[in-house]
Amino acid sequence: MSGHDESQDMVARIVAAYASRPDVTPDEIVNLYRRLTGEVQDMPASAAMAEPAGTAGQGAGGLRPALPVTQAVTEEKVYCLCCGRGFKMLKRHLGAEHGMTEAQYRAAFSLPEDFPLVAPSYSRKKAAHAKEAGLGKYDRTVMAGQE
Repeated sequence: MSGHDESQDMVARIVAAYASRPDVTPDEIVNLYRRLTGEVQDMPASAAMAEPAGTAGQGAGGLRPALPVTQAVTEEKVYCLCCGRGFKMLKRHLGAEHGMTEAQYRAAFSLPEDFPLVAPSYSRKKAAHAKEAGLGKYDRTVMAGQE
């Protein structure tokens, strides 16, 4: 199989998996197909074949964000730069839908290490709940002395 056939097969598998979701419109499927074929055509054949499946076009800033990075974090949601959908936290979505870790996601869009992947309001809510539950209230100096 030639490199061109393999890249077409890779795009077809990704688009087919995306199209199987019940919340996807036909226009979104077409847009994904166009975006992926553009990414694969812009990529050298050796690079496309060297990457693991599901990471086409990724790398140091290799993907084009679905929305501007400046709009990716609001008070209530963080928006996935791969697909544009909003969530309270991205970790599970990135793994399940895009096959990426948080580190791979940050690298794919050249995001800093401290870029939030959890909505600020949700993070504060969880921190307040943990404090109410008494978590994190131990004296670290006492714990260190027991060893």
